[in-house]
Amino acid sequence: MAELINLRQRRKAKARAEAEAKAAENRHLHGRTLAEKRAVKGEAVRLEKHVEVHKRGD
Repeated sequence: MAELINLRQRRKAKARAEAEAKAAENRHLHGRTLAEKRAVKGEAVRLEKHVEVHKRGD
C-alpha cells in the first residue's frame, strides 16, 4: 500500500525550504561590505568587456 501524505504539510514544507533558500541568497547578496560589493561589480564589468572584445563579428 502507498504511503499516506498530508498535502498541506508538504506544501508548507516546500514553502519553508524555498523561503530559506531565498534568505540564504539575500544574506549572501546583502551581507557584504561596500568594498566587496564594488570589487564584485568591477570584476563583472571587466569580464563583460573581455567577452565583448572577443566576440566574433559575423
